[in-house]
Amino acid sequence: MCVTCGCSDGAQPRVTGVTAVPHSHAGHEHDHEFGHEHPAASLPPVGPEEPQSRTITFEQQVLAKNDRLAGHNRDWLAAHDILAVNLMSSPGSGKTTLLERTIRDLSGEWPISVIEGDQETVLDAERIRSTGSPVVQINTGAGCHLDAEMLSRGLSILDPQPSSLLFVENVGNLVCPAMFDLGERGKIVIMSVTEGDDKPLKYPQMFRAAQLMVINKVDLLPYVQFDVDRCIGFARQINPDLETLQVSATRGDGLDTWYGWLRARMPAAETVPQQ
Repeated sequence: MCVTCGCSDGAQPRVTGVTAVPHSHAGHEHDHEFGHEHPAASLPPVGPEEPQSRTITFEQQVLAKNDRLAGHNRDWLAAHDILAVNLMSSPGSGKTTLLERTIRDLSGEWPISVIEGDQETVLDAERIRSTGSPVVQINTGAGCHLDAEMLSRGLSILDPQPSSLLFVENVGNLVCPAMFDLGERGKIVIMSVTEGDDKPLKYPQMFRAAQLMVINKVDLLPYVQFDVDRCIGFARQINPDLETLQVSATRGDGLDTWYGWLRARMPAAETVPQQ
């Protein structure tokens, strides 16, 4: 049991390479079983005295270990000029559709690769593979989020090219993914207009952790009760610095602005002298 988020790790995470193009790990075994380590053995048994403080200590240790690994990931990504962004949302927001469209539209500008997180199946990885992008699937079993160790193992298989764009599509969940630093450059929360516009108030940690909120499926606004201004207002009550975009991954609305957001954060773009 992962005390920090309450998910069970009885079923061990699996990292599976589903690649569309050859890369340096082509001969590597791409079906890995590994343990989701928790330092339970280093803690004394929780007794009737101060169980809450023991739980908090456990949570702090789990998160501290994760943060150390995230720091290693961040250093490695920075050393290779790789922009890694973590896409988070509830299930059904359209983030895989947005990712497919983004890869097809931007693959001529930089190499793009993807790490897919789901509890089971390789369905989303197969969708990404159809775009021609290298992809690694991470199945978390009963786990409800990716963590820094999973990302590290995924990177070792994926071996993304230097000066490239890496998307991490996290498990569909508006709670736990926000708590775990992966070493990514930015956290992006994707909402759809088919969800309630009060989601930022219900899941504040997610919107507090994110740098960008993408409101997707705006082509459906005439058919649903969703107040865009109200949603943005609620989100900025939680995080006044949160950037927002409105897109339709299917119709194409707002995608130029989304692509501009990514371009501005690519390492090569940041080295261009300002006029």
